Amino acid sequence: MDGLPFLPGNTFQDVTKNRFHVSHTLGYKNGYRIPIRPTTQVGGQTIPFNQLSDDELAELANYKPTLTYGQSKQAPPEAFIPTYVAFDKQVLRFYAWFKQTVHESQQEHFRVRPVYVYYYLEDDSVEIVEPRVKNSGMPQGCLVQRQRLPKDDVGNNYTWKDLNNGVNVTAYGKVFHLYDCDKFTRDWLDSEGIELNAMEDCPLDPYTEFRRERETVQMAKTPSDFDKLRQFLEMDRKVLRFYCVWDDRDRMFGQLKKFILHYYLSDDTMELVEVRVVNDGYDPFPMFMRRHRCAKNRDDIEPDFPLGAMEITDEEVKEYYSPTDFAIGKNILIYGRRFLIYDVDNFTKSFYWKNFGQTDFTPLDVSVKRPELPKSEVPPYNMHGSLDDSMQNLRKVVPEPPKRDYVKYLSNQGKVLRYEARFDMPRKEERCRRFIVIYDLADDTIAIYEPRIDNSGFTGGKYLEKTRVARPGSRPDAPTYYGPQDFYIGAVVDIFRKRFVIVDADYYVLKYMEEHVHQFPEITVRTLREKLQGKGCVDPCRPLAKSGPLIIQRSGECGELENIVEDVKKQLRRLAITTRNESGKIFLDLDVDRVGYVTKQNLREMFIKHNLPCGDDIIECLAGQLGRDPEHITADEIRKFLEDA
Repeated sequence: MDGLPFLPGNTFQDVTKNRFHVSHTLGYKNGYRIPIRPTTQVGGQTIPFNQLSDDELAELANYKPTLTYGQSKQAPPEAFIPTYVAFDKQVLRFYAWFKQTVHESQQEHFRVRPVYVYYYLEDDSVEIVEPRVKNSGMPQGCLVQRQRLPKDDVGNNYTWKDLNNGVNVTAYGKVFHLYDCDKFTRDWLDSEGIELNAMEDCPLDPYTEFRRERETVQMAKTPSDFDKLRQFLEMDRKVLRFYCVWDDRDRMFGQLKKFILHYYLSDDTMELVEVRVVNDGYDPFPMFMRRHRCAKNRDDIEPDFPLGAMEITDEEVKEYYSPTDFAIGKNILIYGRRFLIYDVDNFTKSFYWKNFGQTDFTPLDVSVKRPELPKSEVPPYNMHGSLDDSMQNLRKVVPEPPKRDYVKYLSNQGKVLRYEARFDMPRKEERCRRFIVIYDLADDTIAIYEPRIDNSGFTGGKYLEKTRVARPGSRPDAPTYYGPQDFYIGAVVDIFRKRFVIVDADYYVLKYMEEHVHQFPEITVRTLREKLQGKGCVDPCRPLAKSGPLIIQRSGECGELENIVEDVKKQLRRLAITTRNESGKIFLDLDVDRVGYVTKQNLREMFIKHNLPCGDDIIECLAGQLGRDPEHITADEIRKFLEDA
């Protein structure tokens, strides 16, 4: 029954089967429906199935889909490449030699004949060629034609694995010794895992060397009177300087560049140095062409010279540049670049006048009018941020904080002027508010604080951060800021559309104004003095600082000047200006012009400011004690004088 074809009428039902129900695939567990895999088919026959779970089958299917779905597409077989295509024109070349015995000559007993061994990879054939030597008297050329070279009597042939440095190759009774190979052969064998032996030297043929010595013509050459040593001794440190230009404006982004050509007479070498221009946009190379002998025509060489493998030497160059090739108005070609000489220095002029008789050294005008650079315009102020911060965005690509006046900052550090102010408002409750206006002399900033008053309806505290305030009506692009001279008793100050009236000030404000009376109007000082005098803070009999210096009646007794000078030193000690920082501030106050020294007139102004005697003899005596030069007194001399006072 097994051998019958599967056709209708050849199949028979198994009469032993009596169960034909379908197995159920749904069951219940703990009240939940779960699927059940049937184990038997119709008739009670067991169904063969995989014992793996669905999760395991899904994992296998995702791990390698080809197990479930099969390979999507059969990979095409690689194309067959025959050896005569893969190794076409690839030849291994070895250098070898063989020794030939000479019986008929008494001058030589053997010959060493170098040959080339070519191994063709496409068909494993070998060719041995001997280079031809002039007047050798022997047949040379192809010694062994291209063929597969027998290796032994069994029938094996030489392959590329048998060839290496230091190996003997036997061909028809001759033994060829391989001693070197070319670079392609070395790289190819290294890629195939063949380790090459060390390179050897080819032995010299004694008879060939003997003939070469005999054929050498012995020629005597009379040495030149002006040899290299004499040229070096006489022309050392003598250099010809030529000013030249290279016009490259016919190319894209080309310019007219200036160079200096140095010609060294000691060894006939020359160099090119580029004349640097500030902000020209080029990298600052120190040397455009290094010092060496330069050929006039580097391409004028023999046509059979192998430029791809060898460099040009002095034997190939026919002519070098010499001093006769340079002149004003002459073009010289240096490595494909044409340079025009437009001027020379004085030593070069004298050299050409003494040696060549030239007298005309008129320079050429090679100046080029540069286009005017567009002026950068400042855009209008957009009212965002401070004006100084906005200007920093225009000056630099990466903005930096505005620079402050450090001299002013150091001299006025810690000095603030405090005023009391009130609102100038129509509302009554606003006019009752009081404020403290603080003016910082170090950076001209203004800060406003409001004292807290219980049950006033205002919180008090900080009213205005420390900032510079512009005067009302000033231009936004060029504002003018409030200064200390704008604050006096009764002054109305408009700060960010809020009007403040100055009603009082500290005693330090009056003291500072009297010390710097030349910086403030007289009405400002008088209003403060009248206000503070009403409080009893100022002596009405005390003269103002602007009224003049203290005058001392002189009796003319001997030693009186020295006593007065000592009293002045004691007064300086009482003024508490003997510390290093305070003495530096005094020097900065005196050196108004920032020239680095103080004169006798500056000392007189300081004594007038501090109400000290300022007679001419007193100033002369003190200036003599301060320094060597009374008209140029340095900061260190003033500091030492004040510390020793």
